[in-house]
Amino acid sequence: MSRCSCGSFHTPEEHWKFMEGMPQDPVDLVADLIAMGQYKPETLKLTEKFTHAELRKALVQQMLAKAKPEQQQICNDLIKQAGGLEEAFAAAFGPHATGFFNDTLRASKFRRRDFLIKVAATAAIVTLASCARENSNTSQSSIGETSTPDNLEKTDLNIGFIPIACATPIVISEPLGFYQKHGLNVTLRKMPNWAAVRESAIAGELDAYHMLSPMPIAVTLGLGSTTFPIQLASIENINGQSIAVALKHRDRIQGPADFKGMTIAVPFPYSMHNLLLRYYLASGGLNPDTDVAIQIVPPPDSVAQMSAGQLDAFLMPDNFGQRAVFEGIGFIHMLTKDLWDGHPCCAFAASQQWIDAHPNTFRAVNKAIIDGAAHADAAENRTEIAKVLSERRYLNQPETVLQAVMTGNFENGLGNTLNVPDRVGFDPYPWKSFAKWISSQLVRWDLMPTEKADYAQIAEQIYMTDLARELAQELGQNPPNEETRVEKLKFDTFNPENPAAYLEQQSQKFNV
Repeated sequence: MSRCSCGSFHTPEEHWKFMEGMPQDPVDLVADLIAMGQYKPETLKLTEKFTHAELRKALVQQMLAKAKPEQQQICNDLIKQAGGLEEAFAAAFGPHATGFFNDTLRASKFRRRDFLIKVAATAAIVTLASCARENSNTSQSSIGETSTPDNLEKTDLNIGFIPIACATPIVISEPLGFYQKHGLNVTLRKMPNWAAVRESAIAGELDAYHMLSPMPIAVTLGLGSTTFPIQLASIENINGQSIAVALKHRDRIQGPADFKGMTIAVPFPYSMHNLLLRYYLASGGLNPDTDVAIQIVPPPDSVAQMSAGQLDAFLMPDNFGQRAVFEGIGFIHMLTKDLWDGHPCCAFAASQQWIDAHPNTFRAVNKAIIDGAAHADAAENRTEIAKVLSERRYLNQPETVLQAVMTGNFENGLGNTLNVPDRVGFDPYPWKSFAKWISSQLVRWDLMPTEKADYAQIAEQIYMTDLARELAQELGQNPPNEETRVEKLKFDTFNPENPAAYLEQQSQKFNV
């Protein structure tokens, strides 16, 4: 027997024996404790005078009282090594420890049992989480030395995200340590839909957010919502979307004109999905507002609605197009890469108000995400990333589906295996030409009044191209020096110097 990493004389294996046979999910673990009579929420009197620290201490003591002497020793050793109970919670969970308690306290209806279960769950797995960190395959050294600035206004952040593959840089930067590398403790908040992201942003409930690349333009200009200035800091993904069609139409769909009369879903009005779908349909002579029915459906609901026969097709993030194939209900008609190779999709954003109040923190979190995007863009990391994303706390999708998306080696649902390595990419550079194309299409489809379409001003004020370049250079990357470029799409070419002329050309060419 030798001194363990926790500081006491016992083997590391004893830590694992302590937790052997116990559920890995905190909620399941507490349910078992309650069933065994080892934890009784009703025995702890909850009053407004109790602090979070006192509640945590009381529950740990209650649980330790039921443990065997050797189990008590192991847990006490870990707490002592961490510097105390509060430090043990922080070491085990980082920002999650605080989140467990605040979630329930902020709820409109206070539920005592839920609160106690969260506290007990945290206490129960301090030992497991502390040891797991030392045995993890992902270490801080794998992503380079820390570069923690010493002037951060805030280090504990809440970032909202939608559970789709487009959020990859925002998501993986938590488990792979990029936030920690840049001095941040980030709690990821899974959001149900894009409207909820928008409303939470406006309400100030989040520090920063995963947004669709048109959303900062729409919210800043008050399109469909209250006017609320938001900055697009970096692009999360390029390409990475697909048009999926129900299998019952496999012999009908050859091109855009064949979608006439169908019900097609997109995730949000102010999305690249909506704009690219409309662009594609119009190229076939269809009016997207009269010849088809476009519905707004949260991405996670799209596959279920197609299975139920409520949707003929959808243009969604690739993991849902691939999921339709996986479930045997649909096929992939087209990757959006084939409509516009290198098009933006999702973005990382924050409000102008928050940026002004936290300029150094904003730089740090954006830098962490740009760092994470470079990691995600490397082909050799895609298998690892698919595994991480598949976890329940992140995308909660079959790993095989995410492997197909990330590697570009996939079945299309029609009996063909395709190999498209750049099916999705993670280039964070926010070209201002992206903003100008998006704005032109918002005008085209009456989503933005023409009088608000100051293309140059929108691109300059909302897309933070200069900062993204500066942060990428600090990371040793080689971002472009230009702010705009000519964008080559499937049916035309967009010159960002004259968006109004481009709109006129589209109208004349397609009569839509």
